[in-house]
Amino acid sequence: MRSAPRFVFASDSLKGTLSSADTARLLGAAAERHFPGCSWTAVPMADGGEGTADALLAACGGEKVGAVVADPLGRPVEASYALLPGGRAVIEMAAASGLTLLAPEERDPLATSTYGTGQLVMDALSRGARDVTVTLGGSATNDGGMGLARSLGARLLDADGRELVGCGADLGRVARVDLSGMSSLVAGVRFRVMCDVDNPLVGPEGASLVFGPQKGASPEVARRLDEGMANWARALRETFGRDFDVPGTGAAGGLGAACLAFLGAESVPGVTRVLELVGFDVLLANADLCVTGEGHADAQTARGKVVSGVAAACERAGVPCVAVVGGMDAGAADLPGLTAMVPTAIGTMPLEEALARAEELYALAAERLFALLALGGELGKR
Repeated sequence: MRSAPRFVFASDSLKGTLSSADTARLLGAAAERHFPGCSWTAVPMADGGEGTADALLAACGGEKVGAVVADPLGRPVEASYALLPGGRAVIEMAAASGLTLLAPEERDPLATSTYGTGQLVMDALSRGARDVTVTLGGSATNDGGMGLARSLGARLLDADGRELVGCGADLGRVARVDLSGMSSLVAGVRFRVMCDVDNPLVGPEGASLVFGPQKGASPEVARRLDEGMANWARALRETFGRDFDVPGTGAAGGLGAACLAFLGAESVPGVTRVLELVGFDVLLANADLCVTGEGHADAQTARGKVVSGVAAACERAGVPCVAVVGGMDAGAADLPGLTAMVPTAIGTMPLEEALARAEELYALAAERLFALLALGGELGKR
């Protein structure tokens, strides 16, 4: 490590306690105490879940755009998305079609729709976006993305030629899809969806049977939705000439399938797309160390979470990577590209105490990390 090293801080937020900016501030203070004259770059990180748009705005600049759209039940709701430099937009489907927009007693996947998410896409296109990323997760819907399709101009027709509204109850009623009214704004735009699940549209591992109960579906309703989703998969296959009942298309109640079909979207892991949008490889150039992290490291960390994505990028760039985490399970540190994992919790501290003291404990962990790095730099000099 050089006498005046350069660090990159790229941590996820520690949910409910510290933001990415908070972690960078605490890491930077510790780094400067132990490595006077050092430089550091902070880049907020996310994996495609809640807060991804805000993290990318903080990292890339741009504008948070608000629009009044339909919520999952068709009521007006103020939703926002990120419009980044270079004609890039990032839309969290949960902003318009998320479960948190409904009271528990309102959850009904037969009645909900992704129409509002499609309205956000259309708003971004009307503002000139030519590269649109939609994050899938936190949905209140199980409509196969029919609502989104309608907002783009597609018509969903039943066996008698009547147009359907595109909610979950309509999955089994679709006989034909009419694309003649599709908006011309969609043409020539590059679409991506951030997707970190591999569930297909239909069957025991499909959208309806796995995620439907979380959205208010009884076992009977979940079976009805699954049967309807099979019909929707048939309609998509007949319309576009390819099968969309493949791994990943069951994300967000089947919205993944509609994005691939009607937008021609490419499905990418969330953290991979975030790293691309922030230009992470460029930020790593000439770095001596990268520090990442998350609230709790466990078996899921290796499956597309921030720590695994950042560590893999560091391995490709030949930059050592350390993770500072709120807590960790045994074996969680065994990730390609990760040199070490430093938990902030001390001993067998109760969770409530760890959360209440999150900033203090993170500062102490940062202090330990950079003190050890400074000590390592002195070893062998005598």
